[in-house]
Amino acid sequence: MSEIATRARHRCFGGSLSFHTHRSGETGTDMRFGVFTPPQADRGPVPALFYLAGLECNEETFLIKAGAIRLAAELGLMLVAPDTSPRGAAIPGEEDDWDLGTGAGFYVDATAAPWNKAYRMYSYVSRELPALIEANFPALGDRRGIFGHSMGGHGALVVALRQPERWQSVSAFAPISNPVAVPWGLKAFSSYLGPDSSPSLWAAYDASLLMAQRRHPGPILVDQGLADKFLETQLLPETLEAAAKAGGQDLTLRRHEGYDHSYWFIQSFVADHLRWHARALA
Repeated sequence: MSEIATRARHRCFGGSLSFHTHRSGETGTDMRFGVFTPPQADRGPVPALFYLAGLECNEETFLIKAGAIRLAAELGLMLVAPDTSPRGAAIPGEEDDWDLGTGAGFYVDATAAPWNKAYRMYSYVSRELPALIEANFPALGDRRGIFGHSMGGHGALVVALRQPERWQSVSAFAPISNPVAVPWGLKAFSSYLGPDSSPSLWAAYDASLLMAQRRHPGPILVDQGLADKFLETQLLPETLEAAAKAGGQDLTLRRHEGYDHSYWFIQSFVADHLRWHARALA
């Protein structure tokens, strides 16, 4: 397992907020992540809640902008926030578009060249990073939750649905619910997985297609703003709702008048999500 370099550490709400770098075996690059360790960890390991951010974000975005740390400290939840892609992989074109390449790993394991040499974010966030956290931080190995926003909401749902035995709780803010049917997903999957790859490979990274066929054993919470400019073109929460009905998934999908796609939206409802996970991980 790779060694961790600590870039910064700050005392925060009685706990510790820290930012780190390590060499990833999955991506072959240096990967960055942030961790909030609550004060309860002084007495023993605590549940860990992993957050997957959206397009153009990084490991600092949620921890700085979501307003989640105060309540995480009260609830005794460790927060873990990885970066959204490899960086510096030296892949031609990875810096050209905001929605492909750097900052846009889409939480898939790329199979198409040249992306397959580094863009293995599914395996990174679902296996490598949790193992690293549990070996180096006071995190319980049998109490993991995962949530995310937009591209990260897609990633969180896919990870939990594909590995229900490893993730005891899951939620999402404005997830890309049906990526095989929207421009962001079509662009990412065509590049990372290949335009001629098997439909089953694409379906393995689509939360709506997965949910129609399998259930997570716990309930799932999703919040969506109705003033979100991406609602009808990229997010399609109605497909997730239909999939939950078809697959028998316990899904709470809340729609909120006037809220957009920003972190102001996330700030408004993040407390509900933290409490949701804390109950499941208790």
